[in-house]
Amino acid sequence: MNSRLSGVGAALSVLSVLVAGTAPASPAPRPAARQGLPLGAAGLTETRTTRTLQPGVTLTRIVRGAEAQARDWTVEVSVPGGATSPDPDAPPSALKDRASADELAARLRATGFDARAEDVVTPATADFAGGSLGWRVRVGRFGSQSAADAERARLGAAGHGASTTYTGWDGDPADRGPWRIDVLTVDPHRFRGTLAASYGPDLENRETTSALAAAAGASAGVNAGFFVLDPKAGAPGDPAGVGVYDGRLLSEPVAGRPALVVRGSARGTRIDRFTWQGRITGAGRALPLDGVDRVPGLIRNCGGTADDTPTALPRHDTTCTDADELIAFTPQFGARTPQGDGLEAVLDRHGRVTALRSPRGGTLPPGGSSVQATGSDVARLTALARPGRQLHVQGGLKDGSGRPVPTAGTSILNGGPELVRDGRPHVTPTADGMVQPGNPSFYYGWAHKRNPRTLAGVDAAGRTVLVTADGRSTGALGLSIPESARVARALGLRDALNLDGGGSTTMVADGQVINDPSDAAGERPVGDALLVLPDHH
Repeated sequence: MNSRLSGVGAALSVLSVLVAGTAPASPAPRPAARQGLPLGAAGLTETRTTRTLQPGVTLTRIVRGAEAQARDWTVEVSVPGGATSPDPDAPPSALKDRASADELAARLRATGFDARAEDVVTPATADFAGGSLGWRVRVGRFGSQSAADAERARLGAAGHGASTTYTGWDGDPADRGPWRIDVLTVDPHRFRGTLAASYGPDLENRETTSALAAAAGASAGVNAGFFVLDPKAGAPGDPAGVGVYDGRLLSEPVAGRPALVVRGSARGTRIDRFTWQGRITGAGRALPLDGVDRVPGLIRNCGGTADDTPTALPRHDTTCTDADELIAFTPQFGARTPQGDGLEAVLDRHGRVTALRSPRGGTLPPGGSSVQATGSDVARLTALARPGRQLHVQGGLKDGSGRPVPTAGTSILNGGPELVRDGRPHVTPTADGMVQPGNPSFYYGWAHKRNPRTLAGVDAAGRTVLVTADGRSTGALGLSIPESARVARALGLRDALNLDGGGSTTMVADGQVINDPSDAAGERPVGDALLVLPDHH
């Protein structure tokens, strides 16, 4: 058990299950526990430790399997396009065609490296055929990371790009673990607190999940949506997808991607897909908006408008661009709006134009807002936003059926792909931009391989379920995206989606980070978090 969960004594109830054997006589396992999680080889030991955080809120730690005695480390070499590659000038990547991989492996063997080419086969999902993603090249099998690192250094000296990797992260269904998973369950029938999303003091900056929880006095919380990390992709901390906080739409959706919808009472939690429409009106005219509270011209995860480059479709971890944009800013964005070429109409709390700024960027009046224009939209905003004129900035969400979505009293957090729909596996990496044309290496690293994950959904009893799975270590293998769907379904989720994972994956309970975030620096500052607040009445 993680030391962060130790010392709770009689408040804990522990359930141990040997999946292939006989369950212990006392306490009697529930049917779901008797089956265990669908991870790894048959016959793995699984323990579940549950405690109550507040009325209606429980926290369960699940540990399945055990750390392998013979650790299998290897070195993965970037594969350049070979002479017979469809694109021999393409930069080296983790996966290439078989001929390129065979050519590199043979060249490495000829220079004294124990190289092999391996076909990477991935399972099918609801909207992706799966099969062979491509071929990788690996060198050696080592009993320790340090030995693999030494071989990686030798490859580097020979001019090859390479990385050290643990084969337990590959997703082999025969692996013996371990997996370490935390499950936070909020039962609306007994819950008297509040379930709410938080982005911190302002939208654009990042804070750790634990800092967000502490500032709100939360009893528990998890990291939530995808966000901008690189300043070249926008404002770090800005949601990279839909963001509704306390009923206010502060970030537009990546068109059609799924999101988690929660209410303060924890009743009616659901997953839906969203689009949006926004406009600025005045003097009988209207201009369409491109976005809300983000740096103009930069659309993280894409899924914007038809004139965005290279695509208007969702494309995960890609920053699309658009030179001609109109972006609305709220007081929640930050101390200053983004600076740059273009025009900014500054509005007071009544929507009246108080100033026109060019270049754009600066502070807003108390309770005020603004609209920024770039490129060809500068002339349009100039014609509309006359000083003293009252403008109306409007924007609203539409659900997957095209119906307007009322947001009062809700939090909506971006995610993807979908994992479970109506109790059945429903994994949608193609629709949500994780299957990328000409770039199978992205899917390989992001979805096929095991990583830390944060999942969310609702079960058949209407309970909100938040899940974190540690990864990127030999002590916790993590989950692939298909495995995430199987785990969500095994935990009884009727509908589920993937939230931001990797180094962002964090769960907090009673003021402590209870999982093991994978970043070398420790807990990662994130864009937002979903928090469980106690009953203060």
